[in-house]
Amino acid sequence: MRFPGKRKNKHYFPVTEKGRERADPHFLQTEPFYLVGIDQLLVDIECSVEPEFLLRHQLQKGESQILDDLAAEAIYQELKAENKILGEYAGGSVGNTLHNYSVLSDERSVALGAITRNITVGDYAFKYIRNTSAKVDLSYLQPSENPMGRAMCFVTPDGERTFGINKGCMNDLSPEFIPGEVIEKASALLISAYILRDEKDPIFNSTVKACEIALTAKVPVVMTLGTSFLIESKKNFFRDFIEKYVTCLAMNDLEALALTGLKDPLLAAENALELADFVLLTVGEHGLYLAGHVDEQFARRTTYRLRTKSIADYNMYEFSRPMRKCDCVKPIRIYSHINPFMGGPRIIKNTNGAGDGALAALLHDLSARKYHQAKVPNSPKNLINSLTYSSLSQISKYANRVSFEVLAQNSPRLMRALPEKEDNLQQAYWDA
Repeated sequence: MRFPGKRKNKHYFPVTEKGRERADPHFLQTEPFYLVGIDQLLVDIECSVEPEFLLRHQLQKGESQILDDLAAEAIYQELKAENKILGEYAGGSVGNTLHNYSVLSDERSVALGAITRNITVGDYAFKYIRNTSAKVDLSYLQPSENPMGRAMCFVTPDGERTFGINKGCMNDLSPEFIPGEVIEKASALLISAYILRDEKDPIFNSTVKACEIALTAKVPVVMTLGTSFLIESKKNFFRDFIEKYVTCLAMNDLEALALTGLKDPLLAAENALELADFVLLTVGEHGLYLAGHVDEQFARRTTYRLRTKSIADYNMYEFSRPMRKCDCVKPIRIYSHINPFMGGPRIIKNTNGAGDGALAALLHDLSARKYHQAKVPNSPKNLINSLTYSSLSQISKYANRVSFEVLAQNSPRLMRALPEKEDNLQQAYWDA
């Protein structure tokens, strides 16, 4: 039986076990297994600058800010004239995640958003399409009369990233272009905090509509926070929104601090579980944390050494598969932490996209859950109404490995799936 993607069957489907049934292949061909994401379609422009450049253009270091058309064009021309541009790529946090999900899983994903109506060879829209996996379905995009949006990533010598966003048509998605039937059958709906920045933008109302559809259809809503500055400015709004709509929450340590007021990542993840069912928290060189809920009767103790940080024996039940809190009779909180794979790449030019890569791995596992339910309906795994196919511990390993690959190739979008012949290397590292 085939796990959707490049991961080997022997690790996921013990097909020799008795009591399993072969699914109807005709049914499998028609059953949809895809991810839907709403994004502000952007072209990422990566450049190398000095701190003085940021000061001169009034750019707040380490944050994301909006640039008007004139300021953006002036900055772009200056960068081009001084040969400071390192590359121009298809971008957007959700766009990166959709692409990486399709590369990892070899399955379809659906992008919702707005793109300029008139596309010519070599322009920004052309570059976006050219650098996006063919498995990402762009047929539901809304055509717009406005130009393509741009996201300039200014990398200073210390590796810090600062973003300047030129909107273009990125917020033009209207509620009429939200396909309800597509969202209802999806394995998950992926959104970001960026698209909820301004309640006057059409994309804001479109996102709320999509979340309402997902909530009714019990499709998991996965949200990535994006930037701490935005979360700080609308903290109460985002806490209320997450509590109402979001199933899985993805963020880094700075965004977690802005949302929860807690600097300790483990305590911040614990606090975020008051709002969402499942949390992915990346902490740069210190790896990543996962937090979730499980019904006490389905909790599985780890065989690894128990670890204590701000929460005693926090990894005790990391072998459990996370569940929605509302599906638990007696919910308990579960946590897992992992340090960077192999200590991280030797050289990291910038960290752009590492968190999106980890989230793509999580979404792959979440989609595999739906795949397995349809393919092997009588599996013992289906006795537990879990969110994911794998345990918290296994998901952390997978997410960690994908982040490593993104950092190593110095691109937020994977160029290929993970190497296939590395089982022994990964197992030796994970067991250490």
